[in-house]
Amino acid sequence: MNLLDETKLLLKKYHVHLKERLGQNFIVDEGAVERQIQYAKLCRDDTVIEFGAGLGTLTKVLIENSGKVIAVEKDSLLAKILRDRFTQKNLEVIEGDALKITWPSFNKTVSNIPYSISSPLTFRILKSDFEVAILTYQKEFAERLVAKPGTPDYSRLSIATYYYADAEILEVLPPKSFYPPPKVDSAVVKLTPKIKKPFSVDEDFFLNTLRGLFVHKKKTVKNALYHSREIFGFKDGKEWKKILNTFIPAYLLEKRVFMLDPEEVAEVCNILKEMV
Repeated sequence: MNLLDETKLLLKKYHVHLKERLGQNFIVDEGAVERQIQYAKLCRDDTVIEFGAGLGTLTKVLIENSGKVIAVEKDSLLAKILRDRFTQKNLEVIEGDALKITWPSFNKTVSNIPYSISSPLTFRILKSDFEVAILTYQKEFAERLVAKPGTPDYSRLSIATYYYADAEILEVLPPKSFYPPPKVDSAVVKLTPKIKKPFSVDEDFFLNTLRGLFVHKKKTVKNALYHSREIFGFKDGKEWKKILNTFIPAYLLEKRVFMLDPEEVAEVCNILKEMV
């Protein structure tokens, strides 16, 4: 039985109504699943966490190729299906919201990320201790992960990813790789944490600086920071503008935000950190 037929059978058996679960797309491409395993180079020493395990198509192969699998699933019915389908001792099913629960320790993650939580989940993964992540996203989101300065997809996500990890799009999956097929292509991405960060910053302040800048990404740095001044604890626009003009070099203030390279953002961040 192929994965598409197996998926339909499981949905029917457990009375899973897709119309009530908008945005849930289950992978049915066997070749794509096998390649995800290969990309992660799994072995029996690995503890793998899977976010949004769904019906367990990927989970099944993870169990067969790693030492332990932690399957995180928010949907209670899908969590029940996982427990019913798999009784192997190396599987732990956690029913809960991946954004809210405490994650057990793991060294790898292989997941078809729920598209609706791609950004916050990715930020949390990036800040975690792991060796490699093989993650399937909506293609448009994946392109933001690897975007370069000055390109339309360049964003705070691009810079945060650059700071924490090396990111590579490994392949693009068409809609037919999932059931029901989404209206967009998907992409498999590999994230490998950087052993040494590319620059030194206060991480929380850096992420706040990114947020303040890129909410106005097409404005100049001066205007973006002016409009985001409350993020840095300032309500008085005149005082804040004076600080910016005094301490941040003019060549940075006049640049458009989306033209800044990550090192320039770090420079702005470090200057602001000393001033506020």
